[in-house]
Amino acid sequence: MKLYGYFRSSAAYRVRIALNLKGVDYEQLPVNLVQGRQHREDYRRMNPQALVPSLETDDGVVLTQSLAICEYLDERYPEPALLPSDLADRARVRALANAVACDIHPVNNLRVLQYLTGTLGVSEEHKLAWYRHWVIEGFNALEAMVAGTSTGPYCLGNRPTLADVCLVPQVFNAQRFDVDLEPYPTIRRVAEACNGLPAFAEAHPSRQPDHA
Repeated sequence: MKLYGYFRSSAAYRVRIALNLKGVDYEQLPVNLVQGRQHREDYRRMNPQALVPSLETDDGVVLTQSLAICEYLDERYPEPALLPSDLADRARVRALANAVACDIHPVNNLRVLQYLTGTLGVSEEHKLAWYRHWVIEGFNALEAMVAGTSTGPYCLGNRPTLADVCLVPQVFNAQRFDVDLEPYPTIRRVAEACNGLPAFAEAHPSRQPDHA
């Protein structure tokens, strides 16, 4: 498989974790978002949204959108499962994953931040304030949600799920933008437990070939 991504992309980070948890071999092909490589015609033919990640499977199918890719991997490689077998627990895990991937991340990704500073002329100070505001808003709710579901070291139970796959990259980004994580003891505890696992540690942005 070939994973087109960027080392600091939260969405690509999620897929790296999922691939690692599943034990799938994959080749990484960097798409430098800061340099605008995602807008090149050859990449847009693969991913019309000009986003990362894109996963080209071993049979040549190109998949986009990180959560869709993670669920594809979970269905193709059932063990270890990213979604619990219990119906209500599956919904809880998806709710946690969506709280990150659909609520926190979209308003703070690179193209939004570039629009704020480039098109709207927002100052760097105000851009950072925007970023931190939405992380804090999201984490205030997420802390309560995770505290209500965490019955083991992870977001739900004794093994990582799709919720953890989404949470850890968002914690990395929060730390990168100097968000105070002291008010979120459950989030910090879960992220620490996850980062102690090789699948998460090897997916960390600092361990990627395009890290700079």
